[in-house]
Amino acid sequence: MRTKSESGFSDRVAEMLAGWLGDGIQELPFRAASKGASNLLVCGGRTFAVEFRKSGGAAQVATAAAAARDAADRARPPAIPLVVVPFMGEVGRQVCAQAGVGWMDLAGNASIMAPGLRVLVEGRPNTAKVGRPPNLFAPKSSRLVRWLLANPGSQPNQRELARQTGLDEGFVSRLVVRLLDEGFLARDQDGHLAPKDPALLLQAWRERYDFFKHTIIKGHVAARSGTELAATVARTLGAQGKPYALTGLAAAWAHDRFASFRLATVFLESHPTDDLMAQLEFRPDSSGPNLWLVVPNDQSVFQGASTVDGLVCAHPLQVYLDLKAHHERAPEAAEHLLPMVLERLEAR
Repeated sequence: MRTKSESGFSDRVAEMLAGWLGDGIQELPFRAASKGASNLLVCGGRTFAVEFRKSGGAAQVATAAAAARDAADRARPPAIPLVVVPFMGEVGRQVCAQAGVGWMDLAGNASIMAPGLRVLVEGRPNTAKVGRPPNLFAPKSSRLVRWLLANPGSQPNQRELARQTGLDEGFVSRLVVRLLDEGFLARDQDGHLAPKDPALLLQAWRERYDFFKHTIIKGHVAARSGTELAATVARTLGAQGKPYALTGLAAAWAHDRFASFRLATVFLESHPTDDLMAQLEFRPDSSGPNLWLVVPNDQSVFQGASTVDGLVCAHPLQVYLDLKAHHERAPEAAEHLLPMVLERLEAR
């Protein structure tokens, strides 16, 4: 028996499918062979195995996609798998595409492909933002996610997580409950925790990550190339004993030598002093900068930083997140860096 929420979803799904396909909706009873689908609907001569979720979170979409695919394959004749959520984010869309599963949300967006069928609706705004739960990947919350991803195979309990991240045990407990509910974490009978799918957790974090929440001071330093600029910045900061970590394109280049760059980006522990600005010969310039000095909104961005060919660079995980906000060849650099990041996420 469907819940009241699922019944509401079903009514809205029926209305939208009927509008797109120009046909009425027939609801089929559950069949043993297709157990697991929230509903079986027939519209336009096609059967849809529909899996509902109350959240468009990446982990929930992933489980829904697997269930819809299984139900669709078991149905006779085979059905079209379809995931339905209140609003589908970018990572959820990628998850469905990779699984070969159609999706639609209650805002009216959809991507449903099958032989002889193509439904693509984009650009409808999220109408379910009111009452939205706090961001699981806010700066403070992300300390926990960062530690779990950067320490594969560790399987800590909640108390150990609190100790490692410096977070209050009560806060950690509430955050763990939400991560478990969203399907991002698994907990064994002894209370040990681990990401269910580290790659999916990373992509969900990246979707919500906003580099521009940091304090960014944009300017220009005379240099013949991005690599010369990065070396100059590193040398100057090192001479002054200022903790730093390159990120963005400069750090991506240092880590894997892919994609030349003009813009260098560096995290600083505190706001740069006038003396440092003078040493760098830094000229404020927001229209054509080649250097971003960044004071992070949480010091955890420095965790896992390492020296690469004389340059202190943020952990590849952090660099991958930050590339989302950069231009030039940043999308290519992120794609090229991702295998290194994923390799480090694997349990030792």
